[in-house]
Amino acid sequence: MPASLPPTHGPARPIPAFWYRWLQAVTAGTILFGLALAALPDLARQGFGLLMYGQAGAVAAFGPAVQPYLTLAHAVMGSLMVGWGLALWLTLAGPFRRGERHGWNVFVVSLVGWFVPDTTVSLWTGLWPNAVLNSVFAVAFAVPLVATRNRFGSR
Repeated sequence: MPASLPPTHGPARPIPAFWYRWLQAVTAGTILFGLALAALPDLARQGFGLLMYGQAGAVAAFGPAVQPYLTLAHAVMGSLMVGWGLALWLTLAGPFRRGERHGWNVFVVSLVGWFVPDTTVSLWTGLWPNAVLNSVFAVAFAVPLVATRNRFGSR
């Protein structure tokens, strides 16, 4: 495996393979997390119950009428994460790998576009554990993005 991935277009410097692989792993993790939310509703409810309330079964106390709505909400969130992750994957494999500035920008703009409103609402509603989870995802993406910023051309 090469130490750097050579740009195939533009004046960019090669992207170190380490950072590229890191972004691949985090992007794949995002897709898998989204699939789990969409395809494993019981696990999703238990996970969010544990995250938000410290007990896996906490959301069951909301009553049986709420459970289908929670299943739908998790499936929609998960499906959106899958779609976003796939778009990031294609960006990573295309313009990002070629060293095109807009490939890097797609990652940064989409991450900020997700992180700011989601985290703001999480904190506003008092569900700060979701803000912590968001921060873990954001840092996992931010580290390689910061490390590769100067590798991209001006286009």
